[in-house]
Amino acid sequence: MSKRAGKKAKQENGEGNTSATMSNILEHRRRHGSFDISSPASQAASLMQHAQFSLDDAVPDLKQEDEGSSKGFSELSKKDQRNFLLLVLLYFLQGIPMGLAMGSVPFLLKKADASYSAIGVFSLAAYPYSLKLLWSPIVDAVWSPKVGRRKSWILPIQTVSGFSMLWLGSVVNKIMSAAAETDGSGIWDFTFWWFALVFLCATQDIAVDGWALTLLSQENLPFASTAQTVGLTGGQFLSHTVFLAFNSVDFTNKWFRPASAPGKTGLMNLDSYLTFWGWAYLAVTLGLALMKREERTKEKEGIMEVYKIMWGILKLKNIQTFIVIHLIAKIGFQTNDGVTSLKLLAKGFSQEDLALTILIDFPIEMSLGYYIGKWCQTYPPMHIWCYAFVGRLVAAAFAQFVVAIFPPGGTTTGYLLLVISEHVLSTFMNTVMFVAVSAFHAKISDPAIGGTYMTLLATVSNLGGTFPRYFVLRLVDYFTVATCEPPATAPDAKLLKGDLITQAFSCALEADRHRCEAGGGTCNVQTDGYYVMNVVCIIIGFVTFYGYIKPAVTRIQALPLRAWRLS
Repeated sequence: MSKRAGKKAKQENGEGNTSATMSNILEHRRRHGSFDISSPASQAASLMQHAQFSLDDAVPDLKQEDEGSSKGFSELSKKDQRNFLLLVLLYFLQGIPMGLAMGSVPFLLKKADASYSAIGVFSLAAYPYSLKLLWSPIVDAVWSPKVGRRKSWILPIQTVSGFSMLWLGSVVNKIMSAAAETDGSGIWDFTFWWFALVFLCATQDIAVDGWALTLLSQENLPFASTAQTVGLTGGQFLSHTVFLAFNSVDFTNKWFRPASAPGKTGLMNLDSYLTFWGWAYLAVTLGLALMKREERTKEKEGIMEVYKIMWGILKLKNIQTFIVIHLIAKIGFQTNDGVTSLKLLAKGFSQEDLALTILIDFPIEMSLGYYIGKWCQTYPPMHIWCYAFVGRLVAAAFAQFVVAIFPPGGTTTGYLLLVISEHVLSTFMNTVMFVAVSAFHAKISDPAIGGTYMTLLATVSNLGGTFPRYFVLRLVDYFTVATCEPPATAPDAKLLKGDLITQAFSCALEADRHRCEAGGGTCNVQTDGYYVMNVVCIIIGFVTFYGYIKPAVTRIQALPLRAWRLS
């Protein structure tokens, strides 16, 4: 073959020039090639030993008869069952602070009259999950052989996280009050401490993602995304849904206290919740250190070598396409995900009803996460992802309809059922997309650089969901037009909760609206920024999906395995 022909073949397969540091990847595959000869993985390993085998071959049809069925948990080996449950536990712990930072705390801030712009500032606390790619090579390259490649990071990170939650639990009420009292000027300090806690969780996630690729046997690798979904969903729903329910005074008085002895607080408070899970983190870390041994590996790359590997991955054309897809894919859902529930509360939907809605949704999402993982073993995961994408856009439009028809007289039973249906639909489509893309990540990632590869893909996916949120929340306030009209006749001063309103002013921000109502005024909304931004986001979602995302996803899913490898 001529040099020109050889160069053309490489370009057609999406392969660029490769650094010599990648020679150890093939050695890694050889050292981990001992499988039962009857398993699909062993058959694949045997096939790879033939001289005519090539990674340029297309990926086998996932709908072939020999791959048309999927395993259940009971069919896994005892070792894989134990490791699967360990992964669920580790991901569950990560979900606890994430559920607070991305779910409950924004609701508590809104309850304390923080503006959408202030909540947008707090959304920056989730950014470490979108920036962890910057330090993931360090997590992959620096470790102690005595402790283990992944435990070298998981043990100290969980320990620091546990003590951090204990400290935050002791001061969270004070710093949150400071953020709320000044209507956002103290929000930056509050955001900083949560940013630090999420940073620790993101670093742990790098190590756990890499460990997931080696803890489970090759033929059961799709269960890694199932463990991630069940664990993270469980932790996030516990900290978001269950916590909000038991934090609600009305909910706990109605369901858990006698009518003759109502309480003034919920059964759970943020400070005690953080303290409990701080101790739980430390207990699990101690058990992991004493009871779980990590398999030894001789692989050891330098930090710069791992960064070179990461740069090589980023230079693959199909990876660049996948990154663009991740960055624009979640724009269409931003308003629905970040504002709909807050808007319902502002309309008059009680925290008790919201807690009930989310509690009903919790077991549904937990059970569906497992079965969605099984679907991704049977069908092409990105095909499932595309169907859920459209479903999620429909759910966003349905959510706007539900908010728009809020009953003037307050929540009715029929309306509550409608809200529950809307919430289940939105979260179901969200879960399907998450599980499907996680399964695809696991299939194309190389275990030899699993921490870096998986983290790169997960990072851009998270970034696509976090970077638009800040701007969307600020634009909701920007497009909202509302005027506080002073009362026609002066009300009784004893009935006022603030200074009497004597002249009109803008009440678009939450704090101004409360000041208006406390002073006897009426806040008239001419344009609600929520409706404007939701329509804009949905339109962007449909245009980008049919114009770019769907054709690109179809193309990259059909690529041969070689297109996702550096060598």
